[in-house]
Amino acid sequence: MNKRAGVGRRLAASLYETLLLAALALVVGFALLPVLGAAPSLPADERALPLLKPGAQAISFGSLFLVLGAYCVWGWTGGRRTLPMKTWHIAMESAAGARISLSRAALRYAAWWIGPALAIAAYAALRPQGHDRWALALLAVNYAWVLLNADRQFLHDRVAGTRLVDAS
Repeated sequence: MNKRAGVGRRLAASLYETLLLAALALVVGFALLPVLGAAPSLPADERALPLLKPGAQAISFGSLFLVLGAYCVWGWTGGRRTLPMKTWHIAMESAAGARISLSRAALRYAAWWIGPALAIAAYAALRPQGHDRWALALLAVNYAWVLLNADRQFLHDRVAGTRLVDAS
């Protein structure tokens, strides 16, 4: 078994990965514009952002979920590493030290959505009371787990049985 990568390096790689995923999300969003159509006209309150209709929102979210998932799963399986993992000299393996299977990578990706799903649910629940901004804190659940876990694992790694190791 390889030595675990430090928490700082794993967080830095995660931040870098987030930037790449945001860029990919923008590309997907622009590609979907012809399918989803232009945004509706501005609402009466000019400060409010216009939202897509529910069907278009579902198509947009589903497309993002699938494309981002395909990128992550492909980048983690078969001994491959994403650009941030290469930059920070990190590799992913199972808890037993084996290469990551397709199903384990898909489980890790799905488990990564725990924090964002909690944040979305909290936002919906807290918005009527005017406390919706507190929902943002739940985005950090997956990473704050490292403070509670004896193995210093992120929540999504713990759920999927994966770990990030030093690949220097």
